[in-house]
Amino acid sequence: MRAYIGGRQAVSESDFLELALGTPVELWLGVEGETREERAARLDAARDILDDHPGMPDDLIRIAAGVVEAHPELFDIVPLARPARRRAARKGVAA
Repeated sequence: MRAYIGGRQAVSESDFLELALGTPVELWLGVEGETREERAARLDAARDILDDHPGMPDDLIRIAAGVVEAHPELFDIVPLARPARRRAARKGVAA
């Protein structure tokens, strides 16, 4: 099955994210090993995009909420069993 977003084919998970965001995911998350200068430039570009599109964070939250609602199985959370509490042994003589 092929998936298209805005007329472009999404092949991988990163393709879906990039097409949904309209920008490469690395712009927002960074890349491993980037220099301080690269990070500063990336963050400046991200700020410029947010200045040009002030509603973008709200749109992304709506998209994420829609995904959670449409595919709750992706977010199945199983509570972890809590270990039984151990009582500290008391040493000494009872009065």
